Amino acid sequence: MPRNCRPAHLGEPSSEPMAVAGCDVCAALADQRAAARANGDESKVTDYNVEIRDHPHPTREGR
Repeated sequence: MPRNCRPAHLGEPSSEPMAVAGCDVCAALADQRAAARANGDESKVTDYNVEIRDHPHPTREGR
């Protein structure tokens, strides 16, 4: 049976997210990311990048 799938086109990976200054959660995640990288666990590095990027921070308007 012929495949009707189109090939996937992946873009360049996004840059690594920066921890927000003064945020204890971001600082802890950044430390854990550094440890994972030092251990060669790039899967964990990616997991921590997602957590840092998605971690909410209140804005000046209180949101």
